[in-house]
Amino acid sequence: MNLTNDLLVSVILPTYNRAHLLRRSIQSILDQTYQEFEIIVVDDCSSDSTEEVVKSFHDERIRYIRNEKHMGAPFSRNVGIRVARGEYIAFQDSDDIWLPRKLAKQINAFKNGPKELGVVYTSFWRIEGNKGICIPQPNFKRSEGDVHEILLETNFIGTPTAIVKKECFEKVGMFDEKLLRLQDWDLWIRISKYYHFKHINEPLAICYLQHDSISRNINAYIQALKYIVEKHFEEMSKRPKALGRHYYEIGALLCLSGKMREGKSYFFKAVKTYPFRIKLLFSIVFSLIGQKMFNKVAAIYLSKILKREL
Repeated sequence: MNLTNDLLVSVILPTYNRAHLLRRSIQSILDQTYQEFEIIVVDDCSSDSTEEVVKSFHDERIRYIRNEKHMGAPFSRNVGIRVARGEYIAFQDSDDIWLPRKLAKQINAFKNGPKELGVVYTSFWRIEGNKGICIPQPNFKRSEGDVHEILLETNFIGTPTAIVKKECFEKVGMFDEKLLRLQDWDLWIRISKYYHFKHINEPLAICYLQHDSISRNINAYIQALKYIVEKHFEEMSKRPKALGRHYYEIGALLCLSGKMREGKSYFFKAVKTYPFRIKLLFSIVFSLIGQKMFNKVAAIYLSKILKREL
């Protein structure tokens, strides 16, 4: 099949001190059945052998860019977007891998989809901790077409599963570099105002979650969720169920991190915004009892909240 430049996929891979995992990730891209791609590795000022690993592939489709200082994943992804040659942008993480037919199936979806199609994403598998066991994603409410309403309530799209038309970034901008977490969710909300989404109901990526990162991420996650609610408040305020859910999650995470007073204030915000949540009433009761009792209940809910981020 003769392919034209408008079918080129630019795969952006930000990385930081993960040389020991990077080779596997790059190889999974090179092993795609769809071969019209370039790989843009953005090294976020690593101190390990990242550059040597990248250059050891000797493949002219791989481009290596090194940040002058450590800037974070959103900045690095934006660096890649700016220099991308393809009309489609895909994202890979240095600790995740793709299954061989991922790009082929997504490009086929774009070719056969409507003009307003902006993002094609897939299901994925998650490997938790060091168990080495492949676990299917929880059955999130998958949706396609106009997904703006549901994205205002929750994120259900893993960044390594998505391919985005480059024109989407020209329309809504790139990743928000102020966000240390949940940058993808913010981006999907903005894109979904103007473009449709397509879901391929097949796990075509394997994403790794390290349990030791969850506790470190709580404070960053809280700040990111607060920021997103503030940024999209005008739209979320018209949807009390979504806004109440976010207040509830912020409250639960604050209480779990020991900030009981602030957490309770968010619970009461949630009740005022959307009072029809039985879980919320139980959380308020437990938060009033105290930290120890609340922790027992909230620990069950914590991983469910944080695992949405990929």
